Amino acid sequence: MAATSDSAATRRALPSSPWPEPGTAEPAEEVCRQVLSILGRVGDKWSVLVIGALAEGTLRFGELHRTVTGISQRMLTLTLRQLERDGLLTRTVYASVPPRVDYALTGLGETLLDAVIGLSDWARDHRVEINENRSRYDEGTTGPSSDAGTARRSTLPEHRIAGMG
Repeated sequence: MAATSDSAATRRALPSSPWPEPGTAEPAEEVCRQVLSILGRVGDKWSVLVIGALAEGTLRFGELHRTVTGISQRMLTLTLRQLERDGLLTRTVYASVPPRVDYALTGLGETLLDAVIGLSDWARDHRVEINENRSRYDEGTTGPSSDAGTARRSTLPEHRIAGMG
């Protein structure tokens, strides 16, 4: 599929395109930079898992640490700080002994739940197929008709998004 240089056609092909509408004052490069920064935060594996863990309600640090398998205390702390900074969760400290800190999604954080749950469901539903594809790729084959010595061809769609190179 050939890449299109018509940015309006590209926007029509992407129903929830983050790119500005024609005639807006905000430069496309700035919008792209901001969107990429946000996606980098909310799309990293730890943020996705923390947001998913908080879907059922408020959790304390220790509960989050036990729920998010494999995350270190330091990485959990950094992830929670960034999500709080972005306004996606609240951190409530109670003056008690021992100190108690609760974390909960904000209204803005709750707007991510459908996307996070959808992404998690997709990963669960397609994990076997993805793992098989990874194994074939790692073995140097891309499918049943691959010959050793032939160039590896990507099975990814060939399309570009305006402003994304």
